[in-house]
Amino acid sequence: MSLLDSITELSTAECWDKLSANTLGRLATAAGGEVDIFPVNYYADGATVLLRTAPGTKLLELSIHHGVAFEVDGYTDNDAWSVIVKGVAVPIEKQSEIDEADRQPLVPWIPTLKYRYVRITPLSVTGRHFRRDPEPERY
Repeated sequence: MSLLDSITELSTAECWDKLSANTLGRLATAAGGEVDIFPVNYYADGATVLLRTAPGTKLLELSIHHGVAFEVDGYTDNDAWSVIVKGVAVPIEKQSEIDEADRQPLVPWIPTLKYRYVRITPLSVTGRHFRRDPEPERY
């Protein structure tokens, strides 16, 4: 069995299914020559990814450079998957959009005030499924 038999591309719809079924991902940003990765909880609506955050490094970096990568993954004993969203992240400023974001099922994992919303509009959504077979013989 070849490595390619163990890896399959997910369709865009399958990627959104995986995104919609989960709530914790990683946001990668870059600003001032530095790359940062943040664990974030999120809500995926099938077209965009909504984040909720507090003022700080994430929000500052997103105000400097809007291009981001967002990753979600999961696994069982027999398989694993990974979905990557590359896109543009913009803080939500309009009150009507904030009100709509407040109605989404997006709550902080820890008891902190996170009242700033950021929406990622995808430029690409890709994913892979991996069958977790035993490691081949080395020698």
